[in-house]
Amino acid sequence: MKEWQCNLRDPFSGISHLIGAFLSVGAIGILVVFAATYGNVRHIVSFGVYGFTMLLMYTSSALYHLLPLKKDALKILRRIDHMMIFLFIAGTYTPICLVGLKGAWGWSIFGVVWAIALLGILFKAFWLGAPRRLSTAVYILMGWVALIAIYPIALKFSMPAMTWLFSGGVFYTVGAIIYALKKPDFYPGVFGFHELWHLFVMFGSFCHFWLILRYVLYL
Repeated sequence: MKEWQCNLRDPFSGISHLIGAFLSVGAIGILVVFAATYGNVRHIVSFGVYGFTMLLMYTSSALYHLLPLKKDALKILRRIDHMMIFLFIAGTYTPICLVGLKGAWGWSIFGVVWAIALLGILFKAFWLGAPRRLSTAVYILMGWVALIAIYPIALKFSMPAMTWLFSGGVFYTVGAIIYALKKPDFYPGVFGFHELWHLFVMFGSFCHFWLILRYVLYL
């Protein structure tokens, strides 16, 4: 067992997001079944996009952090890992915009976040070594684009729904700040800032999954 653990590049981060990938498969099934039962085609498609981008993000992260590959192969996986973060943020916005908000506001925010996601993917494709704080700032700003539409969101969403929406945003943001600052770093190499960041991502994911399943589904 000890030898097996040593062969993994980053056991905690990799295994935690491997668990996230398996949970994402279950989440896709639950979301699509509920969308087909209680919603319409828009629900099914947008919930499917959200679930699929979540699966891609967790899978790419797990592979990058677990596999002890050569430098060139790891660089490719790292690039994909960073790209999938942009894709997942846009995927999370998709049901919130197209089912929750709808109308001009929904389509506008949807267009903006997907445009940022595509630009972010190109950004990572050509500048993987961008400063950590710059990349993190872009992720955070993209995540909070919803503030532009805070008034129409407040009109559409109940207070519990708003709580889950912003709780998820706070988890992601705090985790991203920890990642950017590399603090706190409790037990470097075992459970430090990076592992903490991965946990915060999972907490944020759960908040938004529950928001979409419990509240957005019925809008």
